[in-house]
This record gives sequence, structure tokens and C-alpha cells, in this order.
Amino acid sequence: MPSTDYSQAAAPPAAVPPAGPVLADGETSRTVRLPGLALLVRSRAHHGGRKPPADREPAMFVHGLGGSSQNWSALMASLADTVEGHALDLPGFGHSPPPDDGNYSVAAHARAVVRLLEEEGRGPVHLFGNSLGGAVTVKVAAARPDLVRTLTLVSPALPELPPQRTALPTALASVPGLPALYVRATRGWQPERRTQALLSLCYGDPSVVGDPERAAYAAEYQRRIDLPYFWDVMIGSTRGIVNAYTLGGQHSLWRQAERVLAPTLLVYGVRDKLVSVRMARRASRAFRDSRLLTIPGSGHVAMMEHPHLVDRAFRDLRDEIAARARSGAAGGTVTATTDMSTAASGS
Repeated sequence: MPSTDYSQAAAPPAAVPPAGPVLADGETSRTVRLPGLALLVRSRAHHGGRKPPADREPAMFVHGLGGSSQNWSALMASLADTVEGHALDLPGFGHSPPPDDGNYSVAAHARAVVRLLEEEGRGPVHLFGNSLGGAVTVKVAAARPDLVRTLTLVSPALPELPPQRTALPTALASVPGLPALYVRATRGWQPERRTQALLSLCYGDPSVVGDPERAAYAAEYQRRIDLPYFWDVMIGSTRGIVNAYTLGGQHSLWRQAERVLAPTLLVYGVRDKLVSVRMARRASRAFRDSRLLTIPGSGHVAMMEHPHLVDRAFRDLRDEIAARARSGAAGGTVTATTDMSTAASGS
């Protein structure tokens, strides 16, 4: 991977937080240790304990800024009969400790994904990314097409300059001194208030999250914010995104998108406060083999709000690839731009 992106001073190694991840029924987790890096990976078993179909292909899911592998649990469960799902916690997020080198650039996160795929020999995979994870997976797909079968991007953090107004507070977290002011200003906030603010930012309709889920989110939020490296990871990764937005030439994320060979599914929420839906058309033009799904009622995390719609769109993509293979078409070299938004308009 290119190494010209943002880097920072090395941080001391940290142990994996002692509390294990909360797993949904049918999920397992493991920690994959690599030189200078340890990654928590969540995996999903096939439905009902039956022997999985022989044609289940591997999939890797990459979360966004402040998220974790748990963000993909609903979609992994929905797709368990189709793919062998694995979701990682990026370095410093979820239950993965910070990397030894303290590098939280988009390129460094992409290298972590590549190293995991190489270590476990899972490529080519169906690669999924949300937000920051979308930018990360674009870099992976552009640099290592041999590791990527298809690419599904949910509200990917591709350069949008200037960003929409509701995304500015997140971007400002990269400005020296401002995070400390925010911490002081919100010191008295209870976990429930922090969770409500986060849900309002990420969900198109926060009311769909029930009380038990809110309580679980609040407990997890408090666990993370109590970690001694929480703010270092958040600030470093936010600066990594801002830096990636300003890169030009071959390292530009839009240039990287143009290099992606894998058939690509783009998913955008009309109510997204962090990644504007107006970027959807530009993205569909940038990726040479793209399909576009816009969801009117969704915010920034469609795979959590509307997993059934993302599931259906991915299955359509997989069926299209299979039909293409049967007909002898050269997958990944055909330009296809399909708008699926009308399929979701009634949901």
C-alpha cells in the first residue's frame, strides 16, 4: 500500500481490553496477532448449525469511524446462507488494541486489512466497507485486486469538499485543541446522552432503536470512552480521513476508485448527515463497474438500519456476477451503472 499518507509518532503497545466482545447468536470471535498488530475478528456461522452450502464464498466487513465489527452483525446474519462472513475491529477500535506504530491513516488501516486477508488466505473476498471502512476498502480493492471479488460500499468516506454542514463537527475533531475542549464541555454527560447524540448523527430515524439496544449501545460507548487510548485513536483516524481527502494525484481516493476492477455496489442514505447523498452520482461514475442503491429513509449506517435492503442488493450483485460468468462475459471489465433506488423507495 502507498505509505505517503498521514503518520504520527509511535504509541506504546497496549494489551487487548480484558472484556470480551458482545457476540450475537451464531457468532464467534478470535484475535489474530501479526507483527506490531492484533486484530479482533468476528465470524458468523451458517444458519441453524447445518452444514454450510459448498458455494459460500468468504466476505470481509470493515466498519467506520468510532464503530466496530459489531456494526455488521445484522447483515452478516442475514447473509449467512450466502457468504462466510468475517468482520474485523480496525486497530484501536472495538476490541483491537492500538497498533505499535500509532499510525491511524487510511493507508495504514488498509494495510491492516490486507495483512489479515493474506495471513488467513481468504482472498478473493466479497469486501464490505462503511464510512471510514469504505475509504479503507477502496484502497484495498485498488491496490490488491487479487484479494477482492466484489466491493460493497455503504456511505463511503470519499472526498467531499466542502463537507456538508452536519459533518463539520466530526471533521473539526482533527483540529489540535478542539477535542480537549469537547471532552471538557461534555464531561458531565451520561452514557445515555452520548448514545442519543451518536444515534441522531448516524441513523436516519433513531426511534427505530429500542430501549434494550440503546442500553447496550450506552454500555459499549462507556467501555470504549474509558479506554486510555480512545481519544488518540479517534483523533488520529479523523486526521487520517481529513488527510486522505486532501491527497492528489495517484493517491487521491477518487483516483483510487477509478482503478477498482471489482464489481461495486454503492449504498447511500438520503438522510445521511455525514456523507451527502449528492456524492452518490459522482461515485457511480467513478467506479467502472457500479450499481447504486439509495435508501430514502436511511442515514449513515444502512447495514444497521436496513440490512434487508442491503442484503437484497448484494444478492442481486452476486447473481449478476454468476450470470456473467455463465455467459462467458469478462467480469470487472464491463462498465455497468445501475440505479436501484426505486427498489427501496417503498421501505
